[in-house]
Parts: sequence; structure tokens; C-alpha cells
Amino acid sequence: MEYETLEVNPISGAMGAEIAGIDLAQPLDNQAFDEIHRAFLEFQVIVFHDQKLDPVQCKAFARRFGRLEFYPFVKGLDEHPEIFEIRKEPDEKKNFGGSWHSDMSFTEAPPVGTMLYAIEMPPKGGDTMLTNLYEAYDALSDGMKDLLDKMTAEYSAALKHSGGRAAVMNRTPFAINLDRAEEASIHPIVRTHPDTGRKALYISAGHLTRFADMTEEESKPLLDYLRDHAVQPDFTCRVRYRAGTLALWDNRCTQHRALNDYHGERRVIHRITIGGGDRPN
Repeated sequence: MEYETLEVNPISGAMGAEIAGIDLAQPLDNQAFDEIHRAFLEFQVIVFHDQKLDPVQCKAFARRFGRLEFYPFVKGLDEHPEIFEIRKEPDEKKNFGGSWHSDMSFTEAPPVGTMLYAIEMPPKGGDTMLTNLYEAYDALSDGMKDLLDKMTAEYSAALKHSGGRAAVMNRTPFAINLDRAEEASIHPIVRTHPDTGRKALYISAGHLTRFADMTEEESKPLLDYLRDHAVQPDFTCRVRYRAGTLALWDNRCTQHRALNDYHGERRVIHRITIGGGDRPN
């Protein structure tokens, strides 16, 4: 697809693009935003380097994609509660978001996207891996597609296979609110993207517990296969940050994990969750 106002450089053959030639601190005209949004839908994750943004400007850009949504388990910044800070100090070993997942898939209407803005980064490491769930679905056999197209599954905030939500959150230095720690929703395991019309394998590995109307034991063999299938290297890309990098990905057709390969270094990122999504179908 042609872009007239942006320089769009793919990150990998599967997904992702770095966008240059635009200052997100400045007001975006309709053409520039239309091209950014088109790249967002085409590449599933878009990355802008060397931006100089304050929290107000970060929120203004995020709002172009949808309403801002509070993350239920971590307190936001005092003056900007829609933003929460992901911080790992040099003496900490555990990181936040270190297993594959799609953000807040346990809610009735999971978020459209997630935006990260890098404040301080280690000299190496601290990247985010993402996987293209369109490609994961397309690579399945016709028989498996026919089977999964009819199935729904439970997505839970409880993180049952990780020791529980409290155990996971207590390994990180964040303020914890566990009021919604048991929240769960039933969604199709294959969802159709409302903007592109493409089918995606809706895998949120950390939240996916069982198929509807099945036990966890009955569900486990097939869910384990799908978890492994969805993160094959051929479907992935790697987002590399430096201070001033902004990344935005589409939770409706991706999942991601934060790499924990920078022990002894500080990493500080601001996160915004973009809501207003449809119930998966």
C-alpha cells in the first residue's frame, strides 16, 4: 500500500513497521492520521522513534484510536491515571508482562490497542516480541479451522497456570488492586477483525484457561498446541526501543511478551490502554 506523508519500513516479513517522517508532538492532520491508522491495520504494530512527548501528548495521540481505559490491577500516574508506569530497577529480576498474552482478553470487550512510550531504556535488551494471529490462523489446516471456527473459550484474569494473579503481581513492584482478579469472559477462539474482516486465532496464552463446556483437563492438549503454534518465529517480530520510542499494537490480532534480558539495568515505560473495542465475534 502506498503512503504519501509517511516513511513506512517493515520490521519483519510477518508484521510490524517503523514509521518515520512525523512528529507526534504536533497536531496531526486527517491525511497523516489516516495513513498512520492504515499502517496500524496493515502491520498490526507500528513504531515511532525519537519522539519527545509529555503525558498529555501521549494521551492525545492514543485518543485518536479510541477512548482511554484504566488498567484494573495497577494504579496510574497521579496526574494522568490513564497512564501507568512499567518500571524495572537494576536490582529486580522479575519483569512485567513477561509471558505471551493479549491485553485484558478476560474482559467482555477487550481493548483495541496498547501503546507504550519509552522513558528510559537499557543499552541493550528490553524489547517486546509480538506474533501475528492472522498468520497463525491462516497456517492451520482446513480441518482445524473448521473445528475452531465453531468453538469458544474462557479467558480469565486469574492466571491460574502462573500461581494466581496475586502471586504474579506480587513479583513486581506495582500497586496492586485485585478487585477484578477473578474476572473471566467467553470469546470465540477465532475472531473476525471488525475493520479488516480477517480471521485471527484469538490466543492470549496467559489468560486462556479452557474451551467453553469443557474441563481444563479436556481442553489442555489442544490449547497447548495452539499456544505453541501461535508463537512460531515465522509469525513474529521484535520491537526494539530507545528513549523516545512509541509503539502501538492491535490487541485484536496479536499477542505479545516483554523480554527480560537486561538484568542490572533500569527500564521505564509508560503504558496506555485504548478501549472502545467490540465484543469479539
